[in-house]
Amino acid sequence: MKCIFAGMPVNMLRKMLYVSEIQTKAPSRFQIRLQELVYEALGKLQIPFERVDTDEAITMEDCADIDEKLDMRMVKTLFLCNRQRTQFYLFITVGNKLFRSKDFSHALGVARVSFAPAEDMETMLGTKIGAATVFSSLLDEENKVQIIFDKEVLSEEWYGCSDGTTTGYMKIRTEDIYRKFLPYTRHTAVVIEV
Repeated sequence: MKCIFAGMPVNMLRKMLYVSEIQTKAPSRFQIRLQELVYEALGKLQIPFERVDTDEAITMEDCADIDEKLDMRMVKTLFLCNRQRTQFYLFITVGNKLFRSKDFSHALGVARVSFAPAEDMETMLGTKIGAATVFSSLLDEENKVQIIFDKEVLSEEWYGCSDGTTTGYMKIRTEDIYRKFLPYTRHTAVVIEV
């Protein structure tokens, strides 16, 4: 059996993810309220985007085919909190970077953090695991979640992320996210180096 795979590229060994043709308009039907709000906000702000529909993609490995189709690199978005679950952070970093809680906490000057529970993600961000996105700031009207950007993300021309679902992914100019979208949601991002 080993001989069959000898010489095959590693990416040929993983299951290919269905990725639709690129579209520049909102979906005709929305799966969740957040997804509808995303496209509504992008329309109001006149922020252009490209998007694809996909099979469910949850991990960064799942996103490889999406990255290829949209010709960009997906960001990694992590929902974190302190032990008491009184402080919440949406940390946006480059997809291939290993997350170390100690490094994040040190760079931000806060107590050690961990991944927030799935139920907090659903109630606060309006998404399920695998769909964490900067767009959840649309639902965070009380600014309970601090948006944190890895400096590396801001040096990228394109910002690849979920539209709030695990089957819809988009490509937007990073500058539009940082300079137009976040101010629209009344969130000020903190930028750190980790």
